[in-house]
Amino acid sequence: MESVTTDLLLHAYRSGIFPMAEHRNDPEIFWVDPRRRGVIPLDGFHISRSLAKRLRRSDYMVTLNRDFLGVVDGCADRQETWISAEIRDLYSELNAMGKAHSLEVWMEGSLVGGVYGVTIGTAYCGESMFSRRTDASKIALAWLVDLLRRTGFTLFDTQFITPHLASLGGVEIPRASYRAQLAEALLHDADILSAPLASSGQDVVQRITQTS
Repeated sequence: MESVTTDLLLHAYRSGIFPMAEHRNDPEIFWVDPRRRGVIPLDGFHISRSLAKRLRRSDYMVTLNRDFLGVVDGCADRQETWISAEIRDLYSELNAMGKAHSLEVWMEGSLVGGVYGVTIGTAYCGESMFSRRTDASKIALAWLVDLLRRTGFTLFDTQFITPHLASLGGVEIPRASYRAQLAEALLHDADILSAPLASSGQDVVQRITQTS
């Protein structure tokens, strides 16, 4: 099999496919092109009353790209994972190139949740997320959606839909619809670093609930 490079990886994302490994020690990478794709519509993120209350509390801190590999390792820290050593290294390289970004949630100085993904055009292709405290990944997603909206992104790809993502407004769309949205996203550019993170969880709640 052709060795996977960061260039090949970015080409794959632009073509609508993404890589996985069978397990953490698998030397092979395979390409995935789901018939139905998970996305979170950026104007349709759902904040429940309990999540709004959680977001408004000031017992956590959110950062961007402070601990990219910490987030990747948090996502891989489960019994079954598709994040192999090669995938970890490739995404670390993409992060160094400014093509992959992580958002971290901290409590009492510890990394307790986060999400990471790849940016192409105005699309953020979410790879994985993790949570070591109740609602930490929901906090991460809410802050990320707020940032993506303010920095010009149009498509938040989650690859698949889980009940967790569906509760936040995630939906499944046919492959053709995803490809059309991706093609549109590739016509323009967005920079996730072009605006700061929200100044508070209250700001995140206010902005998202005003427009969704």
